[in-house]
Amino acid sequence: MGSLIWFSQILCLSFMLLQFRVQSSSPSQSSLDSSPHLCRPEERSALLDFKSTTNLVDNWFYTPRPIIQTWNESKDCCSWEGIACDKRNGHVIGLDLSSNCLEANLTTNSSLFRLEKLQSLNVSHNWFHYPNISFGFDRWKSLTYLNLSNSVCMDGSFLFDEIFLLPKLVSLDLSDNYLLFIDNIQFQMLVHNLTELRFLILDSVNMSLVVPSSLLNLTSSLEHLSLSDLHLDNINFQTLVHNLTELRFLILDYVNMSLVVPSSLLNLTSSLEHLSLQYCNLQGNFPNQVFQLPSLQLLNLSYNFDLGGNLPESNQSGTLEYLNLANTNFSGELPHSIGNLKFLKELNLYHCQFYGSIPRSLANLTEITQLDFSFNHLRRQIPDVFGKMHKLTDLSLDANNFGGEIPASIFNLTYLTFLSLSSNKLLGCVPSSLFSLPSLSYLGLGNNRLTRPIDHVEMPNLILQEVYLSNNKISGSIPSFFFDLVHLTTLHLSSNNLTGTITPDMLSKLVDLKDLDLSNNSLLSLSNNGTAVNYSFPNLLFLKLSSCNIHKFPSFLRKAEKLEVLDISKNKISGQIHKWEIEGMSLNTLNLSYNFLTGIDLFGFGNFEVVDLGSNLLEGSLPILSTTWDSMQQLLISGNNLTGEIPSSYCNFTYLEVLVLANNRLGGKIPECLGNLSALNILDLRMNKFHGRIPNFFGKSIGLKTLHLNGNRLEGILPRSLVNCSILEILDVGNNNLNDTFPHWLGVLSSLKVLILRSNRFHGAISNFMPAFYFPQLRIIDVAQNDFMGLLPSNYFKILKGMRDVVPADNVKSEYIDYYTGCLDNVCGYIYEDSVKVVMKGLLNVIDVIAASPLTCLKDHPGKGEKLTLSLSGTFSFSVWMELLAATTDTLGCILLLDTQVTSCGATVKVMQTACSWRC
Repeated sequence: MGSLIWFSQILCLSFMLLQFRVQSSSPSQSSLDSSPHLCRPEERSALLDFKSTTNLVDNWFYTPRPIIQTWNESKDCCSWEGIACDKRNGHVIGLDLSSNCLEANLTTNSSLFRLEKLQSLNVSHNWFHYPNISFGFDRWKSLTYLNLSNSVCMDGSFLFDEIFLLPKLVSLDLSDNYLLFIDNIQFQMLVHNLTELRFLILDSVNMSLVVPSSLLNLTSSLEHLSLSDLHLDNINFQTLVHNLTELRFLILDYVNMSLVVPSSLLNLTSSLEHLSLQYCNLQGNFPNQVFQLPSLQLLNLSYNFDLGGNLPESNQSGTLEYLNLANTNFSGELPHSIGNLKFLKELNLYHCQFYGSIPRSLANLTEITQLDFSFNHLRRQIPDVFGKMHKLTDLSLDANNFGGEIPASIFNLTYLTFLSLSSNKLLGCVPSSLFSLPSLSYLGLGNNRLTRPIDHVEMPNLILQEVYLSNNKISGSIPSFFFDLVHLTTLHLSSNNLTGTITPDMLSKLVDLKDLDLSNNSLLSLSNNGTAVNYSFPNLLFLKLSSCNIHKFPSFLRKAEKLEVLDISKNKISGQIHKWEIEGMSLNTLNLSYNFLTGIDLFGFGNFEVVDLGSNLLEGSLPILSTTWDSMQQLLISGNNLTGEIPSSYCNFTYLEVLVLANNRLGGKIPECLGNLSALNILDLRMNKFHGRIPNFFGKSIGLKTLHLNGNRLEGILPRSLVNCSILEILDVGNNNLNDTFPHWLGVLSSLKVLILRSNRFHGAISNFMPAFYFPQLRIIDVAQNDFMGLLPSNYFKILKGMRDVVPADNVKSEYIDYYTGCLDNVCGYIYEDSVKVVMKGLLNVIDVIAASPLTCLKDHPGKGEKLTLSLSGTFSFSVWMELLAATTDTLGCILLLDTQVTSCGATVKVMQTACSWRC
């Protein structure tokens, strides 16, 4: 559930209530439903003149309600929608044109200024231009309510000079005007002149030049204060909340409060109803007493990543309706007393640190509509507590450690629209009852341990739009009712044990389908045959059919004209793919790797961003790429039989981030012009026949993370411009003919994790001096089969902090060295996985670099910890090696394999042992 959408809905509701409160407080507002009205001709004329100057514009965010078009001069203007009149004299006192998507110029001569008795004006969510510096605001002497939110489409900072002329103003809303700027003098004038203000709403107005102490002059009778883009210190905040004794709404989203001590919140008035402090950079522990404010209805602390605390065991405010702690550091167990919040409607604990189990008292939350416990450390079985949550629409428990089966009480939630229980350890089958929930549009059960076939459903819910069941162990065929879900937009069934054959006509009813993933079902196959004649896939954007036993390129895809991403890797497609088979699509990502292709005719057309043709049977020279591929970001053609040199045209793709040409028979020199690819993250040219020097072209390659040149015929020295690659993580130049000394100068690269120098002609001493800050993240080093000599000081290994630091194995993340573009659980993307080869006494070890992590101290046995791979050889004294063994095992905990070739006194002494201390 999106917390920003969640809170914007709350704000909209509060602003609607605010407007109603202000307008209804006016004695003349009772005229809204009174009749007859006597519309004054001059005011009707003013309104019609204004109508004639407006235009209706498109808006992506709001559905326009152009009530102004219904105004008719034959009717009493007091009966027009959006108009309120004084029943005694017929004057127009209220004008509400909010969300009309109108475009208009508000000039000094605007007919709106002829409505001199106006008390309430709402033109929010429109498109107003203010071409004049001088307006007519001073003619609205009676105006008490002014809402210009999201309506100023230019720098309208001079508006404040007009607003100062409205002395009776009670409510001012200028929110969501991102071009609006107020300086400190203007803010002081606003506070000084508008002494009747009760509601001040300046969200998204640029207040960066407002001095925080200016806030202290706000009237103590202020009830609603909403600001952003400020820096508040602790003293000013304490004084502010101490002064505002009538405050009911305090919204300081995006205000920098890093200097505010959370305990200062204890000074908040007991009348406070809404407190929102999201994205405020609050730090420390949140005081539990705030939960006990007697009138508190909304508390939003989301996206304060360093704000900790816990939910109090008891005495939480019984009036609380909305609680959002998403992306904070709140922790502890969920208290039983949470069930006392009987008015709670939305509870968002997304991405916190809560642990333990869900308390059964949660069943008392009968008013709850949205519940999100995703990305915590909750465990045990999900309790059957949802039976009385009849209003629940959104339930998200993703990424915890829940086991057991899905509770049956969920099957009766008739208003449930969003259900996501993915990334847990749920067992049992996928309950077919879920597909009959009448309101469900999103079902996420991916990455669990669900098994067995899905039972047939006679009357499925046809409004279901998104289904995610990937990464389970579901068996059997895909249920036939899936193909009757006519509004389905996303279907992910990858990495299961599904069987059967999919034909195009089975998919023909799914005309709304945008995203289909059936990958990695080894017993599932796709057939080009079908009985339907007119099937098409008018909305299909993403299609993943990796490992689906496909023998021929799917010809039916020519009708998927909007297709952008196609993955049919790891299949059995052979021969050549012709241009006409693909050119009808809108492809930007194509993965044909791990097939048996001998040719592919796609390089002369299209506008691809990602192409993977790796591990096929392609021969000949590297293809000359089309100039239309100027958006190319990733090109992978490894593992083929390609020969020749790298075409210079490959240097023209300015957005290229990944270039992988490994494991071919390419030769010649590495082109100097590759250094012009400033966006390059990964360059993989290993296992080819490149010769000559490594070009010294890394001055512009500041974004380079991975450089693989292993297994070529490269000579000379390591280019010193590599030191410019400040975020380099992998450098692999093993198995070449490089002739250089040990590259101490690479030690300043703070991100370097893998250094492979094996089997070259490196020489001299490895280290005579090594600063303490060198190689801080190094995890794999291989310098074997070179000509190093001299002493190898034991403190060398003490410096390698990336190998020494203790990291619990369960907490080690695998983000390092993988290349990832735009892919989450429910969004298509692409991953480049990396590995390095380390030889230990003739045994080839392929280490998946994604899984590599800092050495973990081993207390039980090697299988439970991380491994340090260290490979060294050269001419060193035998006593140095014995000292090395003692130093490394004491400092690092365990060296799984220590590969050494020691030459001592003219004889070769081979040391091969596992040296483990099994202690920290």
